[in-house]
Amino acid sequence: MNTTPRDAPVLVAGGGIGGLAAALALVNRGFEVKVLEQAAELGEIGAGIQLGPNAFAAFDALGIGEIARARAVCTDQMVMHDALDEKLVGRIPTGEAFRKRFGNPYAVIHRADVHGALLAGAQASGRIQVATGTQVQRIEQDEQGVSVFDARGARHRGLALIGADGVKSAVRRQFVGDEARVSGHVVYRAVVDKADFPVDLQWNAASIWVGPDCHLVHYPLRGGEQYNVVVTFHSREHEQWSVREGSRDEVQGYFEGICARARQLIELPRDWKRWATADRDPIAQWTFGRVTLLGDAAHPTLQYLAQGACMAMEDGVTLGEALRVHDNDFETAFALYQRSRVARTARIVLSSREMGRIFHAKGVERLVRNELWQGRSPERFCDAMEWLYGWKLQNCLAA
Repeated sequence: MNTTPRDAPVLVAGGGIGGLAAALALVNRGFEVKVLEQAAELGEIGAGIQLGPNAFAAFDALGIGEIARARAVCTDQMVMHDALDEKLVGRIPTGEAFRKRFGNPYAVIHRADVHGALLAGAQASGRIQVATGTQVQRIEQDEQGVSVFDARGARHRGLALIGADGVKSAVRRQFVGDEARVSGHVVYRAVVDKADFPVDLQWNAASIWVGPDCHLVHYPLRGGEQYNVVVTFHSREHEQWSVREGSRDEVQGYFEGICARARQLIELPRDWKRWATADRDPIAQWTFGRVTLLGDAAHPTLQYLAQGACMAMEDGVTLGEALRVHDNDFETAFALYQRSRVARTARIVLSSREMGRIFHAKGVERLVRNELWQGRSPERFCDAMEWLYGWKLQNCLAA
């Protein structure tokens, strides 16, 4: 018979952004936490990410807002240009009026700095144990808790399990078993030092150049000493969901016809990391008794709304609030967490797909795209984004 001590930890599969956000939320509810991370050490691959105001609301709720703000670069605007003719498509100020509207800034940050802020909070708690080199294989649960068996045959016992083990989640595989939807869109990411970055593109903005079946993004990182460069294209190959080293020659072959100013971006990086992207169709159930999913394990999305990390942190906050409301009863709290997140995260997944189509429009659709934001005031933009950027701790269970 399985017995679970009252002071047993809650298990979290995955030590990335979502896993550490969940761990912090659980610690704030008084639990001990054991993070099971399959990599040899904690860390994040990638480059820069964008943070909407909702991300800072999540940071604050997790108790690390000050740390995160110190590492982020607050932007003055979001700006979109047509990558063929350099035409300005849209410019959204993200200064004082934007911050007053949503209570927080729009910012950019290195992905490793987000992870580092969460890790700093976790380490400061003294209540989070990390088991690296631990790959989840199988889960069993009973009325008292959950047992996780890893690839080496070891058994980890806990009160409950949060599956935050990413886009290829082993937890999701056991309980849901669905297939990924490979998009065919390939993303190359790199970081370039300011000294090597074109002066005429050194804007304090989240900037995108949109083209037929492709786009390019750039923005400052780490106090403006570096710049993030991201290029995306529709692959001509049969892609599998993967991350690997990139090829400069491959990137060069997908951006013919792009204006010279934007084309500078693909000439800059010495090293690229290549992502063949995928998402999954939204599901209505990701909670199973004392087991629930979080972040990319629950609702993997394409990158076109820049909300993957933000959604994972929102998940962690909402999970903690659900546990508070239900006095740390896992099964009822997990059910409330799921109800509060399913529609919102599904909207992110589906809207991201559509935004990718808009970014990559060609022909007449490109002309329509270029008129979408013409003459739109900052106030109208903020109204349209209230559903996304207006999220906060106080309304996270509203669904």
